[in-house]
Amino acid sequence: MDVKEQVLKIGRDAKAASRKLAKLSTRKKNAILEAMAEELDAQRGLIQQENAKDLEAGKAAGLSAALLDRLELTDARIDGMIKGLRDVAVLSDPVGSEISTWNRPNGLEIRKVRVPIGVIGIIFESRPNVTCDAAALCFKTSNAVILRGGKEAIHSNLAIAKAMQKGGAEKGMPENAIQLIPTVDREAVKVMCQMTDYLDLIIPRGGEGLIKAVTEMAHVPVIKHYLGVCHTYVDAAADLTMALKISENAKCQRPGVCNAMETLLVHKSIADEFLPKMGEIFDARGVEIRGDETVCTLIPSAKPASEEDWYAEYLEMILAIRVVEDTAAAIAHINQYGSGHSDAIVTMDEKAQKEFLAEVDSSSVYVNASTRFTDGAEFGMGAEIGISTDKLHARGPMGLEELTTYKFVISGKGQIRE
Repeated sequence: MDVKEQVLKIGRDAKAASRKLAKLSTRKKNAILEAMAEELDAQRGLIQQENAKDLEAGKAAGLSAALLDRLELTDARIDGMIKGLRDVAVLSDPVGSEISTWNRPNGLEIRKVRVPIGVIGIIFESRPNVTCDAAALCFKTSNAVILRGGKEAIHSNLAIAKAMQKGGAEKGMPENAIQLIPTVDREAVKVMCQMTDYLDLIIPRGGEGLIKAVTEMAHVPVIKHYLGVCHTYVDAAADLTMALKISENAKCQRPGVCNAMETLLVHKSIADEFLPKMGEIFDARGVEIRGDETVCTLIPSAKPASEEDWYAEYLEMILAIRVVEDTAAAIAHINQYGSGHSDAIVTMDEKAQKEFLAEVDSSSVYVNASTRFTDGAEFGMGAEIGISTDKLHARGPMGLEELTTYKFVISGKGQIRE
């Protein structure tokens, strides 16, 4: 069987499984998730043996220390996957919940009810724990899932998927509810992206190159978890002590994630007071600053910023800083250079707050708080499958509700339309 036929068969099987999944009760799904957790624990040794093959191949291929670290499945990370499955099991199941209901004058009762999307494809890189996390969330929402991980983690991904399939099957999980494409051939991604008869949605998780490639190839709808070019704007009416703490946290607490600040904007009226203090903090934390002319004057260690710096998602201890005329200029900068992820204003001025919240076109906008909170768990949503920078149908952290769609259920007593 060639790659195209193999992937199409996986698609057909997933479509058939999705119809069976739609009938599973919440209690049944939770029991299956618990069984998956138990089987992951039971197969811990085998999973780590397979992971060792990926680590050895990664070292031979010259993967960086950071990528090898993301790839490694320590006991703690396997414990994390097991906990993640159990956490998803106790989350509220959105499937079947009523969004709204109303009655028409002719007596028809109309209900808007959450239902599964159907078959979801997840294309991801590096971290093998995504296999577990993504499959669990899709299963909880009664969606069949087709997973396609990166070649660097193929042995690990297959071992995790097999453990989940085995554990789930023992408690009655429909066959082919969770499938992982077993080939690293890139043709599989192309076929998957164009499988409109079987796939309802694709979610790519990885670097900019992967997301662009999937988006360009796809005939199936795509939800992008794209760049995190996040901003903090320190307004003229900011509490500067608060602004220093928020800015340090947004950049330094964990710089390699999508909700970390990449550009700091500062109102010109407070730049002379704020920037030298901010510069000292960033210098002490080892942050390389790239700024405009005013920034370079006020922070001696700063380097001149280029136009590319305003678009950059550094994901490391580098920060662009610009001094702006006013709130309108800050908003204009964010809407031009930002990625629609997360942006914050620090100010005590309610007018500036309202202006910022209304006009910044991002999935998450903050007043007097760090952008680092854009996360499903921090929002109280439980687990998430990622953070969407799209507008349809999901935006921001994608939890269980965002992995559902809805249908209208209409009940009558013989009504006909005149």
